[in-house]
Formats: sequence, C-alpha cells, structure tokens
Amino acid sequence: MGMRRGRSNKNPPVFSHEFVIQNHADITSCVAMVFVIGLMFQATSPVASLFVTLQHNVTINGTENAEPYNMYTCGIKDLFTVFFYLLIAIIAHAVVQEYVLDKLNRKMHLSKVKHSKFNESGQLMTFYFASAAWGIDTIMREGFHSINQLWQEYPHNNMPFMLKFYFIIQMAYWVHNFPELYFQKVKKDEMQGRIQYTVLYLVFIVVAYSLNFTRVALLMMVLHYIVESVFHLARLVYFADKLDIANHCFMVFNVLFVLVRLGTITLAVLTFWYGLQQSSQDSIDVAAGNFNTRLVRITCLTATCLLQAWMMWNFITFHLKRIRERTVATRKLRSPTKKKGKGE
Repeated sequence: MGMRRGRSNKNPPVFSHEFVIQNHADITSCVAMVFVIGLMFQATSPVASLFVTLQHNVTINGTENAEPYNMYTCGIKDLFTVFFYLLIAIIAHAVVQEYVLDKLNRKMHLSKVKHSKFNESGQLMTFYFASAAWGIDTIMREGFHSINQLWQEYPHNNMPFMLKFYFIIQMAYWVHNFPELYFQKVKKDEMQGRIQYTVLYLVFIVVAYSLNFTRVALLMMVLHYIVESVFHLARLVYFADKLDIANHCFMVFNVLFVLVRLGTITLAVLTFWYGLQQSSQDSIDVAAGNFNTRLVRITCLTATCLLQAWMMWNFITFHLKRIRERTVATRKLRSPTKKKGKGE
C-alpha cells in the first residue's frame, strides 16, 4: 500500500480498519520517529538506543599495532532492534508501492488478479536484488573468499557490524510480511502461499543466526536471492506483455534454479558433514555459542536438503503440469481441423 494509495474523498472514521489501512505508512512513520527523537534526550536515550542501534557488542583487543575494535553477538535484545527495523520495512514497502509500482500499474491497466501478483513480484524483486547485492558486498568486504572459511574458527559468534545488521534487516523484512497481509488486504486464497514462504525464510534465518551458522547462511541466501530476483523480474516483464523477453528470463531462471538447488546442497554437505565435523564436540556450549554437535549438524543438513528437495519437487510438478496443459491445448486445436477434413 502506498502512503496515499486508496484514499477516497470520504474520510473513514479515525482508528477504523479502513483508516489504519489507508494511513498505515504515516502511522508507522510517527512511531519510528518517536524512537529516533528519543535518542536526542538523555533520559530516553538508553531505551531508544535499545531499538535503533545494534545490541550485544563486544570489544576485541587488537594487536600491538592495531587498536581495539567492536564486534557483535546475537542475543535476546535483538528482538527490540528487529521491531524497529520492522517499522522501517513497512515504510520502505509503502514508498516502493506508491512511487514505483502504483505508477506502473496505472500505465499497464492490469486486472485485479494480475495487479496483486504484480505488486507482490515488484516488492520481492526489489528486496531480493538489494539483499543479493548487499550480501555479495558483505562477502567481499569480510574476505569470505575461501570455502574453508564457512567452518574454520567456528563458532562465528563474533560478527562484524555489517554482517549482524544484514541478518537483523532480513528478520525484520520477513516479519513485516505478516502485518502487510492486513495492510494490503490480501485475499484468503493468496494468503496461504505468502505465509508459507515467509515462515520458511524466518525459520531458516533465525536458526542460522541463533546457532552462529551465519557465514554459510549468508552464502546460501545470496545464491537463492539471485535466482528469485530473476524469477520475479520475469513475472514483471510478463505482466508488461513483453512475452519474448519474459520467456528468456524464465529460461534463465529455470537453469539457475536447478544449479542453485544443487549448489545449496553441496554447501550444506561440505559445511555440516565435512567441515564442522573436524571441530565437533559432544555437547552444546551455549555460553561459548558453540552448537557444533553431531545431532545439530545432522539436523541442519537434513533440514536444508529436505527444503531443497521440496522446492525441486514443486518446480518439477509445475513444469509437468504446464506440459500437460500445452498438450491438451494442442490437441483441441488440431481436433476441429480433423473433423472438418472428414466432413469435406
């Protein structure tokens, strides 16, 4: 929903459902500004900083020639930070909707069904592309150039600022999808699919963040986001009636989708079965943030492989269904011709 989208000449009653939906971006902006303004006053700064700034920072003593530097760990206070950036995600969602997607919608004159799917793909493509670019930049910046770094020096409980901020934004964005179901008036038949993939993203990211498997999770997310950005770009082009370009984009997506599924499984096997096994321990050490036990590794590996297999199954099922539909359509086109020939 845009900041002015859907407003009619008749003003709905204050605090009614329609009022909240039409003005949710403005309301959210006001709530976020309360936390930002709170940073300016000494009395409220400690509480406001709990929401706005990253928590659980630790100081690492440098070498003789290097100064101490700050790193970050995960903790319960991250929930406050996620809440604040959830508000920012809602505002950003509204800005993209109003100033980009709504203008394109008015030019293309889409039906209600296509209109909803266009908005969904537009929002997701923006997020996927930005997250993939940010993730690649983080990988290059932190020097994760070798595959061995996915498991070496585990536990990776000390995170640099950008890596922790990346995961905070990821969690905030996927949590914000739940209130957006209400703000966008998503239909019940579309709601199940959106809730399904939102929950899957949240579970994957939260578990990886909590168990300090952030490096391998970052690489998997970047690969997945690149593929998904291509898919939603193809959908947007398709809705714009650029069918030739859309077909080429879908072909690229089909190839990348299979490659990324195989690549993700390979990364999971190398990390959880081979790499982390070298420093495995018998029990979980919560204080040290070390969850490298056989049970945890097998569970993570199994969950990752099952998720990839489920996605691949849906992918194959979808294409088989399309092939059957095309075959039936072709037969229907040919049958009148045959009947006409017999009649003559």
